[in-house]
Amino acid sequence: MICSTFVFMVLTAQAQGGVPKAEDGLHFDTPVMVWDEALPLGNGLLGALVWGDGNPIKISLDRTDLWDLRPVPEFHSADYSYARMREWEKAGKVDELLNLYDRPYERPAPTKIPAGRIELTIGGASAFQSTDLSFEDATARVTLKSGTEVRVWVHATQCAGMIEVRGDEPVVAKLVAPAFGGKEAGPAKPAIVAGDLTQLGYPEPASTSGPTWSAYEQEGWGGFRFAVYLAWRATPGTWRAAWSVVSSLEFEDPLKEAKANVDRVLDVEPDAVRASHADWWKAYWAKTWLDVPNAAVERQWYLDTYKFGAASRRGSPPITLQGPWTADDGKLPPWKGDYHHDLNTQLSYWPCYAGNRLDAGLSYLDWLWKTRENCKEWTRRFFDMPGMNVPMTADLDNNQIGGWRQYTHSSTTGAWLAQHFYLHWKFSGDREFLANRAYPYLHECSTFIEAVTSERGTDGKRTLPLSSSPEINDNRPTAWFATITNYDLALIRWLCTASAELADALEKTDDAAHWRAVCSEMPTFSLGADGQLLVAKDYPLADSHRHFSHLMAIHPLGLIDRSQGPEAERTIRASLADLERLGSSNWCGYSFAWLANLAARAGDGVKAEKALETFATAFVLRNGFHCNGDQSGKGFSNFTYRPFTLEGNFAAAAGLQEMLLQSHTGVIELFPAIPGSWRDVSFHALRAQGAFLVSAERKDGKTARLEIVSERGGTCKLRSPFSGKILELAMKPDQVIELTNDPA
Repeated sequence: MICSTFVFMVLTAQAQGGVPKAEDGLHFDTPVMVWDEALPLGNGLLGALVWGDGNPIKISLDRTDLWDLRPVPEFHSADYSYARMREWEKAGKVDELLNLYDRPYERPAPTKIPAGRIELTIGGASAFQSTDLSFEDATARVTLKSGTEVRVWVHATQCAGMIEVRGDEPVVAKLVAPAFGGKEAGPAKPAIVAGDLTQLGYPEPASTSGPTWSAYEQEGWGGFRFAVYLAWRATPGTWRAAWSVVSSLEFEDPLKEAKANVDRVLDVEPDAVRASHADWWKAYWAKTWLDVPNAAVERQWYLDTYKFGAASRRGSPPITLQGPWTADDGKLPPWKGDYHHDLNTQLSYWPCYAGNRLDAGLSYLDWLWKTRENCKEWTRRFFDMPGMNVPMTADLDNNQIGGWRQYTHSSTTGAWLAQHFYLHWKFSGDREFLANRAYPYLHECSTFIEAVTSERGTDGKRTLPLSSSPEINDNRPTAWFATITNYDLALIRWLCTASAELADALEKTDDAAHWRAVCSEMPTFSLGADGQLLVAKDYPLADSHRHFSHLMAIHPLGLIDRSQGPEAERTIRASLADLERLGSSNWCGYSFAWLANLAARAGDGVKAEKALETFATAFVLRNGFHCNGDQSGKGFSNFTYRPFTLEGNFAAAAGLQEMLLQSHTGVIELFPAIPGSWRDVSFHALRAQGAFLVSAERKDGKTARLEIVSERGGTCKLRSPFSGKILELAMKPDQVIELTNDPA
């Protein structure tokens, strides 16, 4: 918060640069005919996808707490234990392992479920002309050749979506429930194509309607219910409607609450409803913005930053694989739309820290905190150990739902999730959060890690009895390694080190000494002849692979950083060279996004830019959704499929931010990894560790302006962009320093 009138005026002027350019939005002159290319709208709780050729216009509906939460019975059986898993792995009982751990995931449920669809028919058969999505006000527009314009938005702060049709043609609105009813629960299928919604075995929806409204209630598994309510009002030249989706997880009578939500927005003067929505997005864009000379990379950042604002809000469930945009094709969502904690949820929240979206990131942390008792209960039941680990594939309650056992039952998932608590503390400087959330979460995870690594390897060091590296060797028996992997080792070493750091900050000296002692009992990283990180001891990465799990020590954990000197630089260079040697034939889109972050940490702006440009031009659909496979036909990857997931989008946004600002070493570095060709670059209010907001402008290859705002006060360590010296700036809360050269 800024107190000075002068500073307020400066920041207000800068905020004008935060309005996305019109060309950064979406504009299509051909209609969108598939759901995953639709115009995405959302407010963290409700989501919508606008598509169709105008005959009809389709608005797919979603709500992020709509789930089939039926339990997995195998995970409550007598054989379900870590000890039994070890026994069966040693005995080679592969089929028994698959039946207990892997195959339950192939059943239709538990799963995320969609809410349904609105279909608008205008004038009988109006022809499509164009469709647009403005990021500035988060509004989708469909223009018909008749001149009629349809505007659709999900209100930024209300549990309602809005529709305005401007024109004199008649409008017919149809509410279409998902195709749940008619069958018993179906057979197991691969999770990427888990089958039709009818396999869930729900009853038909209970539909009701009146002259100016339509609604239905849908019963799901175990008495869960949700309701969709749509109402409309017509005046000469304008047809206005609103919808809401409400679940029984929040309200006993979902239909009553959905109607109240709709009436609430329809009873307000239309301009006021529009203004309150637009004001939220105006403030969102004014918060942080950037300008770089690569148009494709910059536009993708705005696409992804828009989606982040639409998909994550505090008070709503965090981002799943598809966030608030569940499949609308009559089928279960890819991989059941669940929470994957071996990459997907973690990458999805990478951009919230330097990107200055900490409040949105709290959606994730609040949920992890809320569900920790379920995780601790699972840890006791499966591992029979103290502390807490977290299932890798999880439902809305963070309960284990199975899949490839080497990762779904990994011992280090909780450690990776704990990093997000650490990062929030480091970027916010919030000591209350440190004491009441961050350290307790890390302490529980460290307690488990200490227990699960109690056995010793042949070197006398602590080890994991079962160690893997996502997703090396898929779910074959060889996915368990003979020695601890660099993935598991990096997470364990990071967790113990971070726990000690937080304990020091809280003056818990005994705790700090304890966690450092545990860390000292872990082995060192396994390196190859050239210094590159291996997967495990004597096990180099053999082929191109989508998941860079063996490089966790470089990014995101920062245990190996070029600031540490020549040996660390050698390891980083050799590891990236190894990726380049093996090629990208088996990469997904998120691999390129992760590579951009790795290259930025290595100070290689050329490689980072190339990775982001490849991601933006080959691995996203025309609405910006990350589609995993290569859609360009240029051979960047052998994967050419298109299941849509969000983590690649948000990791790409984080990658550009890493190119512009880094602070993970405790020293703020401006423009640490930009190509030499980027002569003119600027950014506003990216966030550095220590709760410093940094704005900078580079002109003709030189830093021309730097502004630092200290939210909480303290010493700001900065590598001067003018002299290269490390400056230590003592700052008070809310103080602003602007530099155009080193201070005297």
